[in-house]
Amino acid sequence: MSIDASATVHPTALVEDGAEIGPDCYIGPYSVVGPEVRLGRAVELKSHVALAGDTHIGDRTRIWPFASIGHMPQDLKYAGEKTRLEIGTDNMIREHVTMNPGTAGGGGVTRLGNGSLYMMGVHIGHDCQVGNNVVISNHCSLAGHVTMADNVVMGGLSGIHQFCRIGRGVMIGGQTGIVADVIPYATVTGSRAGLSGLNLVGLKRAGIDKKLIQELRAAYSELFGAEGTLSERTKLVIAKYGANPLVTEITDFLSADSSRKFLTPQG
Repeated sequence: MSIDASATVHPTALVEDGAEIGPDCYIGPYSVVGPEVRLGRAVELKSHVALAGDTHIGDRTRIWPFASIGHMPQDLKYAGEKTRLEIGTDNMIREHVTMNPGTAGGGGVTRLGNGSLYMMGVHIGHDCQVGNNVVISNHCSLAGHVTMADNVVMGGLSGIHQFCRIGRGVMIGGQTGIVADVIPYATVTGSRAGLSGLNLVGLKRAGIDKKLIQELRAAYSELFGAEGTLSERTKLVIAKYGANPLVTEITDFLSADSSRKFLTPQG
């Protein structure tokens, strides 16, 4: 066990032998830190937090009561193999959040980025890869093997099917069920989601140039509103708008290998 001299551990907390607690950490009342847990600088466990497994948590991440982080993945194929959970810096992980480590069949690592907010009751399944600056609202779930890019906002009570990819800057409406890949910068809604347009509010808030947004809107219309196959329309959009980095990100997303279909507009 290694506890930095500047860390504070409440008398009722349990830090098991082998754990590493970095400088300026706070381990609150009745929290349990397992023997393979590594905490960076100024990590804060408010109280009643349970950390287990080979779990690494980055600097200044804060975790609220009754979160369960790093315990055995919810996968019947898991046989106790050595896997891990990596959580980046400056995250807020609220009450009753669950985050599972990876499995051998999924690469062995569940990895979460920096600067994100995981609200009450969120579940992050095994082998997920989540980017930076995401906001996942109350009681949302990511099944195993989900890949989520940066700057995604997920409305409350929504869920994502295993192996789905969520592109950068996507806005997911509340109570939405996603069963296919979502292109970057889209908005999605519905009990079985379909594209409902582009996340124009998010793009404007990000300070994206107006001309780039206008071209993106035109490209979106041509991708999903014209004749021919999606593959054919994608090639035409690349030829026409290939200099626009937003469009290129979407066409790259559409051209990549995926085990899932793509969401398309409703109606």
